[in-house]
Amino acid sequence: MMVGHALLAFALAALVANRYWPAERAFAFGVVAGAFAAVPDVDMAYALVGLAQAGFGGVWSMTNAFWGSSQLVHRAVTHSLVVALVAAPGFVLLTGRRDKRTVGAVVLSALVWIGFVESGVLGAGVMLVFVLAGAAVALAANASTDLQSRELLAAAAFGLLSHPFGDVFTGEPPQFLYPFDTVLLHNRVALYPPDATLNLLAIFGVELAAAWLAVFAYFRLRDGSHDHEKHLLGHVHGRATLGAGYALTALFLPAPTLDVSYHFVFSVLAVGAVGVGPKLYPLRSFRVERDPRAWLCTGMAAVTVAVLAYAGAYLTA
Repeated sequence: MMVGHALLAFALAALVANRYWPAERAFAFGVVAGAFAAVPDVDMAYALVGLAQAGFGGVWSMTNAFWGSSQLVHRAVTHSLVVALVAAPGFVLLTGRRDKRTVGAVVLSALVWIGFVESGVLGAGVMLVFVLAGAAVALAANASTDLQSRELLAAAAFGLLSHPFGDVFTGEPPQFLYPFDTVLLHNRVALYPPDATLNLLAIFGVELAAAWLAVFAYFRLRDGSHDHEKHLLGHVHGRATLGAGYALTALFLPAPTLDVSYHFVFSVLAVGAVGVGPKLYPLRSFRVERDPRAWLCTGMAAVTVAVLAYAGAYLTA
């Protein structure tokens, strides 16, 4: 989900900013917002501990160990709206003068202390990783863009605050008001409750839509084409239709759900590899496609076709 959060935050922030700023500045704002939107998922780093403890015991046992360990801290301390509201200005203060950097360090240190008080050593450790990641993003953005403090603050706040809402569809709902005990959402939100597999496909479709929106934002702000939709589709090669063959997996793979989805997610994403395949020209000799934009657009189109084909096969099976 980290990539999906980052792509959606980038696209929304960049497209909205482009209504007021030039394309280059809006693009930078979107990239910074997207980077901050990925920061809360650094809490998954703890899952590597469970993976190391499990050792090499097969794909499924390693996967269960990874996700089992992640559930101890995932979507807790780093997915809080309260924490985000404190962390965003703390990160931006680190990019200012010496006195402001000191205040920022104190604010972020307080978050680590709160993590220790409320969740022990594990909570403090996860919060520390979160603080270090956010600080790195803030410092890198300050050094590589011309965004001012207020703009960095807006990007940081948007990225951090938007992230938890994307997690309401999968797994356990985030602890929106950590460190307070108030619970805003007790169960995840189902897009299609009657069928677990169709619910998963709907959520995957939302992720794909976010990715396509990010690609559209890129073409609009960086490509220089006046007809963005036409130019984007012009990078989709016909071999993307090969994704339709993925429908056959509905016959021999178990129907995926949110609880068991690894086989579906990894295999359907693998279909995107057709994006880097050769491009055949009717009147010219064989030539390998060299345009990364064509790789991306064709691969994403192939995955989209594959998901739609799988959904059709599942509904008619």
